[in-house]
This record gives sequence, C-alpha cells and structure tokens, in this order.
Amino acid sequence: MQWTLVVPVKRLARAKSRLSDTADDGVRPGLALAFALDTVTAALACPEVADVAVVTDDARAGRELAALGAAVVPDEPGGGLNAALAHAAAVVRAARPGRPVATLNADLPALRPAELARVLQEAAQFPRAFLADAAAIGTTVLAAAPGQSLRPAFGPDSRARHRASGAAELRLEAVDSVRQDVDTGDDLRAALALGVGPHTAAAAALLPGRAPVPGQ
Repeated sequence: MQWTLVVPVKRLARAKSRLSDTADDGVRPGLALAFALDTVTAALACPEVADVAVVTDDARAGRELAALGAAVVPDEPGGGLNAALAHAAAVVRAARPGRPVATLNADLPALRPAELARVLQEAAQFPRAFLADAAAIGTTVLAAAPGQSLRPAFGPDSRARHRASGAAELRLEAVDSVRQDVDTGDDLRAALALGVGPHTAAAAALLPGRAPVPGQ
C-alpha cells in the first residue's frame, strides 16, 4: 500500500520562533526551509510513499519543494494548521479517493525513508493512527485509511488529542528519525546527533556559536 503524504509548511518568516535561542530572525527562515527540504526529500525516497503534497502559502517554500517533486496545495482556508491539513487532504483525496493519506511534520530533518516506511506499514493496519513525537507530547504522523476522515487535532498536547479522537497510537521502536521534530535548540542538537539531511547540515553549519553535537 502506498500513501499520499500531506506536509504543512508555515510561511517561512513566521516559522520556528522557539528556535530564537539558537537562530536569529535572519537565519530561522532558511533553517525552517532546510528542514522541509530534507523532510520531503526523505519522504519521496520512501517506498511506501506514492507522492507528497505540501500545503503552504509561502512562495519560496512552494517553489523549492515543488522542484523536489512535491505537489503544492495553497492554504486556502487560512484557518490554521488543522484547517490547512483538512483542506489539503480533501484536495488530494478528490484526485485519489482510494489511497490512504497521512500528515507528516515538515521539521523532521533527520528523517530516514526506511523508518518512515515502518511507520506507514504499521499505520495501514488501523482506520486512523498516529505517531507521537520524541517529547511524547506532540504528533509527527497522523494517518487515515481510504474512506476515513483524517480529523487532525494538532496543537498543544496533540498526542492526547489524537488518542482521545480514537486514533490508534503507534508504539514502534527504532523510528527515532520520524519522531525527532525540531522546535527548540535542544531538538536541533538531537536531530544533528541522529544525522540530518544535506540542506539542514549546511544551514546549521552557519549558526553562530553552534553548540557541539554529542559524540562529535
């Protein structure tokens, strides 16, 4: 079974504000774009993924992600993350009604295609399923089988929200790269320790006073 992935990308100028202790206003947009580029590159290399649709209103992000092979869906509702995901899921399902759909965070720069494949294979066993993030508070993947509504509930404590919505929690080991999203400087250091993609590696190398990566 192959999936369509929906990846939400904020306007770069507003992205990753919690990284302010690590990257200043001039650096964060490029860093956020690098995360998304590495995430989508890895997703497109996953054998369980048929295609990727990025939902964004950022022209630069849309242009560069489309160059990788992703489709771009405008964030027409303008009603926040959950509305954007629901809209994009509806758009891709109108074209491919028999295919399962999953959301994937855009800030997974250490994403490994084989680990994502394991997550999607496990998700295929449930009507709806989700994977918690490394902090065990948020969500990095939300999946829905054909005919099932995605019902995204991202926001504070989305792990508990998705569980309360009836989605099955995927309890997999050795999929750290799919869990390690990046919101803070500590998250970035953890992702760098896992091994990030080339866009993030290049962007992170330019950070002033970059903290050493554990083990390096």
